[in-house]
Amino acid sequence: MENISFIHCADLHLDSPFVGLQYMPKEIFKRIQESTFLAFTKVVDAAISKKVDFIIISGDLYDGEDRSIKAQARLRKQMERLQSENIEVFIIHGNHDHLGGAWTTIEMPDNVHVFSSDVEVKHYITNKGVKVHLYGFSYPERHVRDRKVDLYNKTPGAHLHIGILHGHCEGGSTHHQPYAPFSIRDLLEKEMDYWALGHIHKQQILHQDPYIVYPGNIQGRNSKEQSVKGCFAVTLSKHETTLEFIETSDIIWESITVSAKECSYFHELFLKCKEAMDNIRKLNQAILLCLEIVDTENLEINALDKITNGELIESLQDGEEQEENFVWTYQVKQNSAEKDAIFLSEYQSFKNELDRALIVLDDNAVFEEAIGELYTHIRSSRYLDNFSAAEKTELLNEAGQMLSQLLSSKS
Repeated sequence: MENISFIHCADLHLDSPFVGLQYMPKEIFKRIQESTFLAFTKVVDAAISKKVDFIIISGDLYDGEDRSIKAQARLRKQMERLQSENIEVFIIHGNHDHLGGAWTTIEMPDNVHVFSSDVEVKHYITNKGVKVHLYGFSYPERHVRDRKVDLYNKTPGAHLHIGILHGHCEGGSTHHQPYAPFSIRDLLEKEMDYWALGHIHKQQILHQDPYIVYPGNIQGRNSKEQSVKGCFAVTLSKHETTLEFIETSDIIWESITVSAKECSYFHELFLKCKEAMDNIRKLNQAILLCLEIVDTENLEINALDKITNGELIESLQDGEEQEENFVWTYQVKQNSAEKDAIFLSEYQSFKNELDRALIVLDDNAVFEEAIGELYTHIRSSRYLDNFSAAEKTELLNEAGQMLSQLLSSKS
């Protein structure tokens, strides 16, 4: 039997608003706004150059349920490119772009096949006569917590069977909502030849033979989605599967640590940071960078002040907006854990009060009240899921560290 070839991608999040990055220079912010579109163009470029049979998009094409006209028009343009090359596209919609949203529809060309809200099978036959059955469903609403995997069942009449599912693998990441949950065992029991997953933005291969794959998203959208992003080019037969990772991200989020142990003065620290930036610049890619400065005990007060008052980050950003492959430092963190510990030991009453506050905020009702305005805000509420337990703990820890650093720097 001949093999088939396809591109597996997921979580395009076209037209992501990047609302928290609007403070950046307009040149860089515009590039960030375009990044998801540029990343998907690279997906289509790869499909055409490799002459694949079809593309699978495993959910969350759009970032919001309203599917902007701009995003739909840009998507249609890429679908037309694929149609001209006789490449089919199989799409499921996920929790972000579910079918229950309200939008003005731009019709897609005939090579685009969208799964309905019920688990269904779509048939495909290659030019060489290989019959493929593809199984999947689109989210009817944002929150789908049923075990939809139970409804996936192979139908006879195909050489190859591919399951497409946007959902959460039990026992996996705690940073994502447990939508359409499943276990690896659930998937294996369905005896598919390949599982094309979506929803988790980090690339993961959960199983081989058959392959069960999260390709991750095609473009990092925040500081938690670091390093290169992309999709997989898959060659599949009954006896062998090969995967090739294709990088698609237009902008990369990165974080690096700079030791200030050998620095006393501000200019020494500045040069140390510039050296680190120049090293990462060798990636020859636009980069959004978080710098964490450690070992600050030898720095003079003047140098420390220039970290906290923003002078260091402004100096590092100077002129970067003019570069095509910029290294834009969006955050400078000062790790002064040892100094903070000394401060807290000397000011026990503050430490006790801080501990009490964190305990109070650990209560779900109090925490939700504290962040309530985020979910009632006219713009931000559309893009927010509930915080996971791990994210909540991380927020509280960062808040405690920030308070300690601010107060110890003033003491």
